[in-house]
Amino acid sequence: MKIVVLAGGLSTEREVSLVTGTSVCRALRQNGHKAILVDLFWGLEEVPADLETLFDAPDGLCPDAKIAVTAPDIEAVKKSRKDQSGRLFGPNVLELCSLADIVFLGLHGQDGEDGRVQATFDLLDIKYTGGGYLASGLAMDKSMTKRMMDSAGIPTAPWRDIPSYTEADIPALTAELEVPCAVKVVNGGSSIGVALPDTKEELEAALREMLRYGSHIIVEKKIRGRELTVAVLGDRALPAVEIVPAVKEFDYTAKYQTGGAREICPAPITAEQQEKMGALALKIHRTLGLEVYSRTDFLLDEEGHFWCLEVNSLPGMTSASLVPKEAAAAGLTYNELCEEIVQRSYRLKRRG
Repeated sequence: MKIVVLAGGLSTEREVSLVTGTSVCRALRQNGHKAILVDLFWGLEEVPADLETLFDAPDGLCPDAKIAVTAPDIEAVKKSRKDQSGRLFGPNVLELCSLADIVFLGLHGQDGEDGRVQATFDLLDIKYTGGGYLASGLAMDKSMTKRMMDSAGIPTAPWRDIPSYTEADIPALTAELEVPCAVKVVNGGSSIGVALPDTKEELEAALREMLRYGSHIIVEKKIRGRELTVAVLGDRALPAVEIVPAVKEFDYTAKYQTGGAREICPAPITAEQQEKMGALALKIHRTLGLEVYSRTDFLLDEEGHFWCLEVNSLPGMTSASLVPKEAAAAGLTYNELCEEIVQRSYRLKRRG
């Protein structure tokens, strides 16, 4: 197949996405596909007269991508593109995607998981991997996901939706909200836009910090427990991973620095716990209408109860990411995992 692996974009998870895209592109080329990596935002400014020849480009146009320990400067990325039109899609991106048999969405965060790219591709009759636009948008919005969990009877921490607030509202919110709690921007990812205040002073600081990322947040009761995640691939749940942070605040820096956390796969839980958590992951996957694959994060409290945190519709796919580790524990190589995602997605009928 001719495959465009679409990555990058303007999300705070941009660098993670580029590493995902590089890993996936090389795996698909090893599988025999004509795969090329394209940055959603930067695109390709210099191209041959016949765009299709790019599918034969050496090494799939893959950069030497890596994840820095600090989140990318998105404003600097915006200024770096010669085309200053403000379009999310960079030069020649849509043209190249329309020539592909399928687009592998290696995007993470708001640009790739909020459904806008998927909706664009649906309108242009371009095949792509993963869930559709509506399911993606629901999964990306933590407020909507929590509503869907509540309606489906999936256990999740008690929460409050704060659809909009300003600096002037912070004193009143600080007085009203209980601590300890978790404060989350509704469309954040990679532990960006999340704070876990234990005191009123920390809560006030967290509310100010969240305004950097947006004014729509949810505030959850903080539940202490073991951090676990389980992926869904097709119609099955994969073996769970336990994440053991090395530091108290598992933020973006801790997440991507060496030694920031231990990831144990399969997680040291009972067969019954694996089955229960897998069933919950499948249930929220289907409730949201997701397709092909997803990853759901949980907490397991001291009393043995599972609490669903959030769902990732386009989880990380670097060779060191959680979903590939779960797939390996189930007997799938990284290349086999990428191939199954492509083949399952290619068979989907998006529009009638």
